[in-house]
Amino acid sequence: MTMGSIVDVVIANVKEKNGEASLFAQAVEEVLESVEPILKKRPDLVDSYVLPLLVEPERIISFRVPWVDDEGVTHVNTGYRCQFNSAIGPYKGGLRFSPEVSVDEVKFLAFEQTFKNALTGLPIGGAKGGADFDPIGKSDMEIMRFCQSFMNELYRHIGPVTDVPAGDIGVGKREIGYMYGQYKKLTNRVEGTLTGKSPVDGGLVGREEATGYGVVFFAREMLAYHQDDLTAKEVVLSGYGNVAWGAAKKLNELGAKVITISGLEGFIHDPEGISGEKVDFMREIRYGDKTLADFVEKFPSATFYPNEQPWHVSGDIYMPCATQNEIGQIEAEAIAKSRGQYIVEGSNMPLTREATHILKVAGKMIAPFKAANAGGVACSVYEMAQNASFIPTAEAQVYAQLEILMKNIHQTCVEVCEAYQLPYDLNVGANLAAFERVAEAMLAQGIV
Repeated sequence: MTMGSIVDVVIANVKEKNGEASLFAQAVEEVLESVEPILKKRPDLVDSYVLPLLVEPERIISFRVPWVDDEGVTHVNTGYRCQFNSAIGPYKGGLRFSPEVSVDEVKFLAFEQTFKNALTGLPIGGAKGGADFDPIGKSDMEIMRFCQSFMNELYRHIGPVTDVPAGDIGVGKREIGYMYGQYKKLTNRVEGTLTGKSPVDGGLVGREEATGYGVVFFAREMLAYHQDDLTAKEVVLSGYGNVAWGAAKKLNELGAKVITISGLEGFIHDPEGISGEKVDFMREIRYGDKTLADFVEKFPSATFYPNEQPWHVSGDIYMPCATQNEIGQIEAEAIAKSRGQYIVEGSNMPLTREATHILKVAGKMIAPFKAANAGGVACSVYEMAQNASFIPTAEAQVYAQLEILMKNIHQTCVEVCEAYQLPYDLNVGANLAAFERVAEAMLAQGIV
């Protein structure tokens, strides 16, 4: 079989097994179709077992999570952990608490996490997990009981050199803290098995901001490559969680102006800019204490657009930081007509394949999420090192390391494109660099 036909067969098998419209199939197709230059140069990868193994997770764990609410009513949710690939190192990836969490979602996230982690150059494999539990509107005691029940099963499958979960949507340092406490209770061990902890629990100072900061550092590198910078750029930002919050903080520090934030209920447009106290208010929305409607009441310069998303707002940079596939055909067509030249993916796979095609045809520059938001997992590894050594890392050192790492990831993407005589395309560059590293490790370890 030819290289192309083998790739087509692998993609077809994934679609047949997981469904044409699955998030996982979408992710696999996007990666495999972009690594053709490596496969042409390396027929050993095509002829070997790497491709079939690469699209199958090493392990998926599913379990029930019973918990009791404040009224004494019992609820049962489903928990997941997809340990996708450990060729490079122990599994690493976040936990997501959201009603939409499913096997398909955690498989897609874990698959992409494998390549994101490879791009950092750090020795970590890919995993993801979570539960179909909605923390919004729950009391602290309800969240604590759920997290403890979730860990009652998950603890059997994780460890500091096996699998080290972190936070994600719906899981911040509060939830991580509750899970970490239960893990210690069950194992009688104090070790770095969860990252994203509060500094008082051994967490890394600056970890909460890390993903958003890293997204902005990567954006700065992309703009610099095109002899441009962030000064006075208007940024259309989605989300209000940790990634969006961290990005908003750093964008303001570097001279840009954030003009939108969003959630499931709609979006805020503030032409005066979302900075200072307004960025702080995002944290209150994140933890369910306030809403986007409350934002408008507190800050009259802002307008709330219920049940809409911000992609028709004109800006210089578009930075989706909410969830997967938030920009489809209609949204991409609006961005394509705007003055903005840059799309920086802060959330995981925020563009559909159709949206990516539309924006590329329009000549827009896209910073792919697996490169742009890799700063969060890198800082999680710094937290693991801190926990293993019992030596704390200073905040200034964390940010300095993060800046260097994001610069190196951008440079790696550029150099890979140049090596394969390809035009500047960060998505292709990221996929090529990450795929090559993971595939080499899998070849070295054999059929396992």
